[in-house]
Amino acid sequence: MNICRSIIAAGLAVMLSGLGACTTIGSPAHADYRPTMPPQPVLPAATSGAIYQPARGLSLFEDVKARRVGDTLTIRLAEKTQASKSASSDASKESTVDTGVPIIGGKGITRNGKDLLNNEWETEQDFSGKGSSSQSNSLSGNITVTVAEVHSNGNLLVRGEKWLTLNQGEEFVQISGIVRPVDIASDNSVDSYKVADARITYSGQGTLADANRPGLLTRFFIKLWPL
Repeated sequence: MNICRSIIAAGLAVMLSGLGACTTIGSPAHADYRPTMPPQPVLPAATSGAIYQPARGLSLFEDVKARRVGDTLTIRLAEKTQASKSASSDASKESTVDTGVPIIGGKGITRNGKDLLNNEWETEQDFSGKGSSSQSNSLSGNITVTVAEVHSNGNLLVRGEKWLTLNQGEEFVQISGIVRPVDIASDNSVDSYKVADARITYSGQGTLADANRPGLLTRFFIKLWPL
């Protein structure tokens, strides 16, 4: 009885620790995807009454593409993956053992004309196994992120998230990665498959997400007896 109580207590502790790891909007897991604000420039005192001031950052010949820390960039999510795998194996083995008739004094051991201690064994083993699996995923949409860092080679480290509250649940999309300025289109957007080292997360929380999650007892028995 004590052993059973210890096992149940350990399983509940594991499940509670897993529940404590669930992320919320204000948790550190989401802090990494908060928008990055541009640094505040130090404006020198105006010395003339001219309309153009160099410290204002006004440029008449630049496009609207993201290039500085804090600039926004729209990422077009166009993720689609499909994978399949199959395997099969066959094995067989046969063996025969014949001890023959023992010979003593030049004669075999017999009884009533029949050989004694003449043994023969035959064994046969066969194995056949097959397995297959397939998986496909698709994610499409748009998400606008901010530039968090500009590398020395000009590449942009971008990250951001989008939260949606739908009926009784919340869904969010998070993305981070590195974008080459040459891949940014004229409308200040880039396809997700051109984002290097991309980390894309699509998940949710609330009533609908809880309905698709196994209960406490189910997770307990899966961890205790995975087979």
